[in-house]
Amino acid sequence: MDESATGAEMRDAHRHPMRSGAAERVAVVAGLRTPFARQLTAYRDLNPVQLGTLVTNELLARMEFDPKLIERVVFGQVLALPEAPNIAREVVLRAGLDPMTDAYSVTRACATSFQATADIAQAIRLGDIEVGLAGGADTTSVLPIRLSTRLAGALLRASKAKTLPKRLAAFRALRPKDFMPRYPAVRDYTTELSMGEIGEQMAKSHGISRARQDEFALRSHRLAHQAWEAGKLDGEVMHAFVGEDRQPIHRDNNIRGDTSLEALAKLKPAFDRRHGTVTAGNSTPLTDGASALVLMKDSRARALGYEPLGWIRSWAFAAVNPFHDALMGPSYVTPIALERAGLRLEELTLIDIHEAFASQTLANLKYWPDPNFAREQLGRDEPIGEVDWERLNVLGGSIAYGHPFAATGGRMIVQTLRELRRRGGGTALVTACAAGGLGAAMVLEVA
Repeated sequence: MDESATGAEMRDAHRHPMRSGAAERVAVVAGLRTPFARQLTAYRDLNPVQLGTLVTNELLARMEFDPKLIERVVFGQVLALPEAPNIAREVVLRAGLDPMTDAYSVTRACATSFQATADIAQAIRLGDIEVGLAGGADTTSVLPIRLSTRLAGALLRASKAKTLPKRLAAFRALRPKDFMPRYPAVRDYTTELSMGEIGEQMAKSHGISRARQDEFALRSHRLAHQAWEAGKLDGEVMHAFVGEDRQPIHRDNNIRGDTSLEALAKLKPAFDRRHGTVTAGNSTPLTDGASALVLMKDSRARALGYEPLGWIRSWAFAAVNPFHDALMGPSYVTPIALERAGLRLEELTLIDIHEAFASQTLANLKYWPDPNFAREQLGRDEPIGEVDWERLNVLGGSIAYGHPFAATGGRMIVQTLRELRRRGGGTALVTACAAGGLGAAMVLEVA
């Protein structure tokens, strides 16, 4: 080696003896998630850092993997803890990874772990790294609950005051309502629309009936229940032991395999009490959980003795106007991801779309075969294509499993790759809407 090489260059060459400028496939080598749990149940005392550490520890232990091989961690959370804004770095330090491991955090609302995975995949494609870990964790049980702006201001002024009278004076203008805590809301900051209100708007705008929404929700629960009963999810969901009494949890606790159309029909509308059709039963619930994936350059994975679960063939992100139809992102981003993968919808083996609401999912799928929508909204000559329901969300979706915002993409990627392997290979689309009018999509491949 050239004696003038810097120490960093020498270490890099030592860590990457196989690195070359040629692009290689990005392999998903392993993935794992916690069981997903409804708000204030199994993980009621765990924050996102703890959940992210839990799943990362277990994933690396199962792989019998030297943590020092991981060069970068990209992790995400949506409901960020003020005291731990860079969850990725906290996971590195708490999960026993080399403290010299690079780490940064991302947030893209419901598509956060899609973004984390894409960032690692891009770094591998560019030759920046060869091994990385992506993931996400969220909890709606342990939340940063804020003070009102007026109370926070008064407390700050009081802390700066030099005398007791001046400290007391800081609070004189406050009213009883100023002492009420401010809870985080699943609501867009700028549009001031909640996700439920958007789901309701899309049901009305696109003629998605209550009966159709309930039928779709029932399908999700039944397929998820069948997947668990058949043992299809055991290998990708860890056993967690939580709480002071170390209670075990392995299965997602939102799935209702015994629900029925009659039971769903009895639920009252959740967002438009008088005329609404979106209910707690045909929506995804507030959920806690975490997921993590290890990605590698294909040749590095094989040199280390790992058979990849599959490969990431393409990915894309897009945005729509968040003031109307804000959850239509999958319809805008899917054709981009398919085009980059060199595939058409009908060529895919599986399609997995995030079910934020039955109304949102059905509204998107309604327009995929519509040539007018393709021309007028997507600026394309051909529609995305007709969805084959035998290939759509074949193991159920987020309505059944739940939706820990930053962890759902990881669930979808690993779950879909494993299902492709059970079917002997093929390609799949995974796609999600996200708050703020965002959309994400990936094309996965298994040989």
